[in-house]
Amino acid sequence: MAATGPKSAKYIFVTGGVTSSLGKGIIASSLAKLLQSRGLSVTIQKFDPYINIDPGTLNPYEHGECYVTDDGAETDLDLGHYERFLNRPTSKANNITTGRIYNNVITRERRGDFLGKTVQVVPHITDEIKRNIRLLGDTGEYDIIITEIGGCVGDIESLPFVEAVRQLKFELGEKDTLVIHLTLVPYLQSAGELKTKPTQHSVRMLLENGVQPDIIVCRTEHPLPQDIRRKIALFCNVQVSSVIEAIDAGTIYDVPLLMQKERLDQRTLYMLDLYNDKDADLDAWKQFLGRLKNPGDTVRIGLVGKYIELHDAYKSIAESFIHAGAENECKVQLEWIQSETLADEHHCADVLRDLDGVLVAPGFGERGIEGKINAVRYVRERGIPFLGICLGMQMAVIEYARNVMGIEDAHSTEMDPHTPSPVISMMEEQKSVTDKGGTMRLGAYACKLKRDSLAHQIYGKTQISERHRHRYEFNNNYLEQFERAGLRPTGINPDTGLVEIVELANHPWFVGVQFHPELKSTVMNPHPLFVQFVRAALTYSQQKRTASTSDRAVPVETADVVD
Repeated sequence: MAATGPKSAKYIFVTGGVTSSLGKGIIASSLAKLLQSRGLSVTIQKFDPYINIDPGTLNPYEHGECYVTDDGAETDLDLGHYERFLNRPTSKANNITTGRIYNNVITRERRGDFLGKTVQVVPHITDEIKRNIRLLGDTGEYDIIITEIGGCVGDIESLPFVEAVRQLKFELGEKDTLVIHLTLVPYLQSAGELKTKPTQHSVRMLLENGVQPDIIVCRTEHPLPQDIRRKIALFCNVQVSSVIEAIDAGTIYDVPLLMQKERLDQRTLYMLDLYNDKDADLDAWKQFLGRLKNPGDTVRIGLVGKYIELHDAYKSIAESFIHAGAENECKVQLEWIQSETLADEHHCADVLRDLDGVLVAPGFGERGIEGKINAVRYVRERGIPFLGICLGMQMAVIEYARNVMGIEDAHSTEMDPHTPSPVISMMEEQKSVTDKGGTMRLGAYACKLKRDSLAHQIYGKTQISERHRHRYEFNNNYLEQFERAGLRPTGINPDTGLVEIVELANHPWFVGVQFHPELKSTVMNPHPLFVQFVRAALTYSQQKRTASTSDRAVPVETADVVD
């Protein structure tokens, strides 16, 4: 059982080899979920080898979604998986990059902390990595810290992190650390065989850096027979029970159960010398999977964005729809729509006509803006459920100003700095900001909801807290005009007066939010905005089908009654 009183944390390191995108984050999250379900307190951190301080300035095409934590850290999208699986928030301490490590060390060097010393990768950089690895463990809040090392073993930029792991294994002791190595066991169709050589070479490369993996998790398309497991164990210096099959799954949410079947949690506890006699309680997780895999209906929702070619750019939104769909016992079929293609109104109508709901996604910059505005207009005029997030909310404001309020030149100063009608403008405190990295309005902020609003019905309370990532805001100089015209600001930041939510009263379901609700949706707590948006789309879909059935109904002629 988990110890009472101050905890002495144990550390699990997850490395990867052969190729990227094998799913280190999902394996780490699944193991954490299994350990958490046994009553242990677990958190996960991600160490990224790139030199950016954080991913906040990276193009989504480069790195996918930038995930924002409550404390305002711009982080890797894997932290979203950690939160969705564990149902507990992460923080700045959960994501560290090479850039941040070097920045910390160079700042200390300039301050004079190393006077007389030559600052080197070993020991100074590796010491800083180890310090950051142990930050969460030293809080006393956790039994186990899982650290995912980004990139592949053998990459030049990953070497200092692997070296830090090697040092920690000696400093912390054999039973306080565990290395899990995720590799690929490919299947050669022409030969009809699974091949272990890539795994052998990957482990050998890890060994060359002084780290012996304790458990090897093998990503595979086909089941691993016992002889393959024995071969991997023999050549990689582990026991057969430490060779874990990670077969391709229909959904990432199957992986905890697959890892439980492989006894990854039991093997981990044994090797860390942790006594735990509590059975994993995954009943709620299994119920979620039951609803996810057995939907009673389907809705088609359009996701209008400018980065849709890379679905990871909207990872949290896509996962939020999975959670909300399961909650409503329906399948959400996402239609990925490039906003640039909607600039033509006729094409926009053709694309959106048969959808049951439309979400206009976040983003930055001018590209694809007119397409987003056209999409908002189409769904507003036709009563199709609508959710606008961040930039999507701002596009709803601009569209309403132009096409309902008659402010034809309404725009955002982000796209047109000299617009005479800046219904969206840069926040006052942002006007003096020159640096781009980490300077937006970031993290969780309070929002007060009006009691007579749809937002209040959705949340069931008047005070909420949501995460933000933006520089531009609703211009309060136009607040009364919008209210009189029917687009109501129903969520306001109590400290700054910033408009957080707008909604349309004479529409079945039309909500725009300045914050990012997708960042707080988890398996166990689907976000209410997504749940109710999907429910509205389901209602709209059912109404369409009912109307269509009525239109097709043929009246039956009846004979006169004869006495």
